Amino acid sequence: MSHRPSSGLAAVSTALLAMSRHLEVHDVLKTIVASARELLDAEYAALGVPDDHGGFAQFVVDGVSDEQWKAIGPLPRQHGILAAMLHEEKPERLADVRQDPRFEGWPNAHPDMSDFLGVPVRDGDATIAALFLANKRCPKPHGGCGFTEEDEELLTILAQHAAIALTNARLYERSRELTIVEERSRLAHELHDAVSQKLFSLRLTAQAAAALVDRDPARAKGELQQVAALAAEAADELRAAVVELRPAALDEDGLVATLRTQIQVLDRAHSARVTFDSSGVRALPAAQEEALLRVAQEALHNALRHSGGERVDVTLARRGQGAVLSVTDNGAGFEPRTVRRAGRHLGLVSMRDRASGVGGRLRVRSAPGRGTTIEMEVPGG
Repeated sequence: MSHRPSSGLAAVSTALLAMSRHLEVHDVLKTIVASARELLDAEYAALGVPDDHGGFAQFVVDGVSDEQWKAIGPLPRQHGILAAMLHEEKPERLADVRQDPRFEGWPNAHPDMSDFLGVPVRDGDATIAALFLANKRCPKPHGGCGFTEEDEELLTILAQHAAIALTNARLYERSRELTIVEERSRLAHELHDAVSQKLFSLRLTAQAAAALVDRDPARAKGELQQVAALAAEAADELRAAVVELRPAALDEDGLVATLRTQIQVLDRAHSARVTFDSSGVRALPAAQEEALLRVAQEALHNALRHSGGERVDVTLARRGQGAVLSVTDNGAGFEPRTVRRAGRHLGLVSMRDRASGVGGRLRVRSAPGRGTTIEMEVPGG
């Protein structure tokens, strides 16, 4: 392996592009650490995100095996050199961290480190993390420092872009949380409008049947049959809502199996025929799989509740390194140009945002009386 830093525009560009590919905070943190270690040819790298209680909310390492990391024990506290980077807000470049008066020793299983380079990761005036490297892979003259001034400049540049990537990932996760809240609010509204109304009708019909039992048994029987029909409709509405509320088992089952299960339940819960077909789909990045699932749920909701169609067909197919989802109904349809002028319709804005948020795109094909197709394509990873 080369003992010179991976300097130059190409190496820095590769590291920055790697950071920008991820949307999940933990993935971004791991990529920052791995990119820094590779860029500056260090044996160890770590990044700590401080909490408000003197410790670290997250601490990610690279160059330490899982077994070593478990043996080291609890996460470090904000003390010594780490505290200096977080609170003094300046780089630290040391020939031997063990000789620094702030050094307080290692846990028993901790690897031994000597030369050290650390920089704060700052978002505006706030220090949001500390990024540091140890044991540069290069000859170390007696008394010399393995990391150079050039290394410090490169790591500072990387830390500036790491702040952007980390902030973007946090905003993405926050937007996802807000979307979940919005979806649950929508479902609560639908439960009130649909199920509550049916239960109210069921109650009135049951009361009418009770009043008719003695004086008009035939009419009472008809009212009881209506009670049974209303109860079945309410059960269908509840079952469909539970499908949308139930956490998707993407991590355990994958996108295809999760979609198939949910569509089978919807097919039983609604009078419309709901089908699913998939072919050649590979595992996709987690954010893309979640976006595809949520768009499928939104499109299915629209088709089953608003289109009036008798059939909804869902397909998921491989396209290049990515995948394409299609949800087609044979319902009433609408005029897409009118929808674009109106700005919002049937959750289309939310679906477009989900698609663009993972580097994909959404297409809508519809016409009055000719049904609707919602198609979402993602590039893969």
